[in-house]
Amino acid sequence: MSDPKRTPLYDLHIELGARMVPFAGYEMPVQYPLGVKKEHEHTRSASGLFDVSHMGQVLLRGPNPAQALETLVPADLVGLPEGMQRYALFTSEEGGILDDLMVVNAGDHLYLVVNAACQAQDIAHLRQNLPDGYAVEELDRGLLALQGPKTAEVMARLCPGACDMVFMQHGHFEIAGIPAWVSRSGYTGEDGFEISVPAEQSEALARRLLAEPEVEAIGLGARDSLRLEAGLCLYGHDIDTDTTPVEGGLIWAIGKPRRPGGERPGGFPGADRILKQVEAKDHRRKRVGLLGEGRAPVREGAPLHDADDNRIGIVTSGGFGPTVGKPVAMGYVPIALAEVGTTVYAEVRGKRLPMVVSKTPFVAPGYYRGK
Repeated sequence: MSDPKRTPLYDLHIELGARMVPFAGYEMPVQYPLGVKKEHEHTRSASGLFDVSHMGQVLLRGPNPAQALETLVPADLVGLPEGMQRYALFTSEEGGILDDLMVVNAGDHLYLVVNAACQAQDIAHLRQNLPDGYAVEELDRGLLALQGPKTAEVMARLCPGACDMVFMQHGHFEIAGIPAWVSRSGYTGEDGFEISVPAEQSEALARRLLAEPEVEAIGLGARDSLRLEAGLCLYGHDIDTDTTPVEGGLIWAIGKPRRPGGERPGGFPGADRILKQVEAKDHRRKRVGLLGEGRAPVREGAPLHDADDNRIGIVTSGGFGPTVGKPVAMGYVPIALAEVGTTVYAEVRGKRLPMVVSKTPFVAPGYYRGK
């Protein structure tokens, strides 16, 4: 095992008293002295700053890059307007999910953000499967996420132009004199911005943002509980190579032009299986939200049972939702038990804890879609 990498903000994390842990090949802050629960609550009420520089940032150049990338993902990228970004999935020939990613139409090229743990395989996948004439460029840039209902107030002081953007819009700006690529998006369910800057200027920008009264540094612990309450998947946990987009509840990530009867149906790995599931709804299991009773959290890996104590599935993400005030989880159950309101039972230390199949997200999203 090689030593974990460090993001450009490592020294700042240490200065701020972060507890560092290995994550996706990097040393990352799991929490700061404020603590996970208070960091979570601060992000829901004000503005939290996350270091997500471990994520892979990639440029894809070549003739009609959107059309080329559509051969590897089921998203509608040809129809993605310039200056907008879209969620996409790399799929396998068997219909499983290799990774999830964000794709920005940057005009004459695409800007991709991929998961840290999958970065090397994603880049190899692109280089091996795109035709000649396409360049895949790995970038050395920092990536910061500023999230929460007061984030727009912070950005209005430092980068007012970014506040004109709506959810999933992307643009180039300057923040405190630092050139930045900014998208109005994030992984918490709140309004916010993800900000890509040259690696050597990451710390200066982070310090400038932390100087604002609304902003606190937030670690991976709260990032996980925030995204879980928002019903957002974590690759390698809630979705993986054994999960199709339909089973994962991500049918919305299959663009309408890519579905049967659409303008460009199929044409991506695993399309036969995936589109059959879209049409016939013959998949046997589905990712669902689960709400617990009491206070005991139900963690990843907990088996799920039906009322007759038959094992029916597994929890893929779980914990206590500070905003919800209850245990929250996601997991897979048979289609017959996936209806909202169905009670299933999670096995925790030999006990069966009731959980109710619930809609996700568990909290109302705060994404800014315009006035």
